[in-house]
Amino acid sequence: MPMTTNTTDVTSARPTLEEAVARRNRLDLARSAPKVFRAVVGFDAAAREGLDPALVELIQIRASHLNHCAYCLHMHTNDARKAGESEDRLHMVPVWREARHFFTEREQAALALTEAVTLVAGNGVPDEVYAGAAAHFDEEELAHVIAVILTINTWNRMALATAKVAGTDERR
Repeated sequence: MPMTTNTTDVTSARPTLEEAVARRNRLDLARSAPKVFRAVVGFDAAAREGLDPALVELIQIRASHLNHCAYCLHMHTNDARKAGESEDRLHMVPVWREARHFFTEREQAALALTEAVTLVAGNGVPDEVYAGAAAHFDEEELAHVIAVILTINTWNRMALATAKVAGTDERR
């Protein structure tokens, strides 16, 4: 039996953003469970209190990479740019261990903790990762860093479960 090769141009079959959004037939959590949604918004706001907004964005970007959440990744990389984050650093977030010189020790500790908490089912949060973060953040800051990690993981799961489309920012 002869093999055939599909020569169709994949890009011509790609839906527009509007078509992609229209194809999604999942509930809108904010509309369907407004108290739950408002609680997560409140948790998120409380979690960020007292933390450097750039650090918050780095945490959210790394967790969104790990969770494969394109919707949140798009949103938070845009937010980071608006806050003055450089393209160089944004490109290095997924490979921060190989590009440590782009990040402060404090940021590296937060990124390591983000990975451990996000991937907690694998090995828990190793003592050395926790200790590294505790060495760079006081107790209240560390609590807020952990809370930011928890909130972005919640947002990622909400976006993935409801099939949010990258490029649509429903906050506006």
